[in-house]
Amino acid sequence: MAPSIRTEDGRTRQVCDNGNTRCLSDEVGTAADPEVDDETEIPEITIEDVAIFAPATPVLDAEPAGVGIVGMPVNFVVPATTHTVAGELFDIPLHVRFSPTSYDFDYGDGSTGHTTTGGNTWPALGQAQFTATPTSHAYGTRGTYTTSVDVHYAASIDLGGGFFDIPGTLTLTTAGATTEVLELHTALVENTCIEDPTGPGC
Repeated sequence: MAPSIRTEDGRTRQVCDNGNTRCLSDEVGTAADPEVDDETEIPEITIEDVAIFAPATPVLDAEPAGVGIVGMPVNFVVPATTHTVAGELFDIPLHVRFSPTSYDFDYGDGSTGHTTTGGNTWPALGQAQFTATPTSHAYGTRGTYTTSVDVHYAASIDLGGGFFDIPGTLTLTTAGATTEVLELHTALVENTCIEDPTGPGC
């Protein structure tokens, strides 16, 4: 039996011999039609089926260089991009496209965040260090924190007649990024640390 795709309107699209897709005709019915008996059911292509084509696990970066200051933003960046790969499923050639749609941040201090962007570096944004961004987080106390992000991807496939969306999302979790958060203290001194290496703060 040929594989099929369940569309949002409840119809099933079946793979034709030429690699294109078409809606099932009335004589076969729709996937939800009670007149379709069990012997005519055909397998659907699901998000689980196409997971084997998933992009590599995204990398999470923290700036500045994995070090933060209490009360000041640490900027987190997940450079996830749209990923398309060719392959075969059920012996049918196809292209699978994954597009990142949302990001769930776990900042490691009990705080979480949800965004529709993976963020960008301060230089790329034209901003100074410690500027707040949609993906930044300010820690309230010093310590070492491990941040991770769940990246949610929407999937679509092309069997030769254009891309069709697959219901559901695929979630990939980044490896943890460790940030050492320090306290910043200032002191009024007479000489610089070069002039007096044993002075306060040196």
